[in-house]
Amino acid sequence: MMKSTKKAAGFILLSIVLTMAMTGCQSSNAESPEPAQNSVEPGTSKEQNKDEGAANSNAPASEKSEGEDSAVIKEGSVEKEGNVVLKELAFVYNEHTIAISDTANEEQMEQMLGKPDNVKSHTYTEGDGTNMDNLIGFTEKVYTYPGLEIKTISVPEGKQDSIFNIQITDPKYTTVRNIKAGDSLDTLKKAYPEGKLVGDGAPDEEDDFRYEPSNYVDVMSFHIKDAKVESIQIFSLLD
Repeated sequence: MMKSTKKAAGFILLSIVLTMAMTGCQSSNAESPEPAQNSVEPGTSKEQNKDEGAANSNAPASEKSEGEDSAVIKEGSVEKEGNVVLKELAFVYNEHTIAISDTANEEQMEQMLGKPDNVKSHTYTEGDGTNMDNLIGFTEKVYTYPGLEIKTISVPEGKQDSIFNIQITDPKYTTVRNIKAGDSLDTLKKAYPEGKLVGDGAPDEEDDFRYEPSNYVDVMSFHIKDAKVESIQIFSLLD
């Protein structure tokens, strides 16, 4: 009987020790939790953190890293439709605008201006007497109409003909600013305020009024006589 009582008391004591040990382990785990994999900053909810992440992903391109969507279009790098400057160096006939540097073969000339009175062609060669060695291999064509002469040049290797010289004496051919042979010098100056008289001549003397919109290579020149436009020449100097 005594042995049974001692065994029972020992069993109860062992149970108490085990219970205390388990309670201590649970308390330790509660004080030292494992770090969460997706931590959230103090004072913010998961929903707030998610919204902030979405806002950052939509940040302006200027705030993004360099090289990402950072291409800048510089002025002048976008090709414009036609050459605005050269289109000023042009004349108008039957709703066709014909300008320096336009490409034009014989068929195109006839479509725009009708059949010419005469067409001359010359290919520059060494020793041809023209002293134009820089144009050897080039072919020049001259189209003659009443009151109008147009010269084209084609570079070697089959490139298209392009207009480089236009001479006008007939008033039916007007510039793009509506100036024609026979107009007064005052009317010309109003239409081309950027131009100037080359010789600063008096109105009753002969002079040339030059309009050079971009450089000294492409020119529109009005020959003035008796204070009126006698003729118009539009030309591009050949290298």
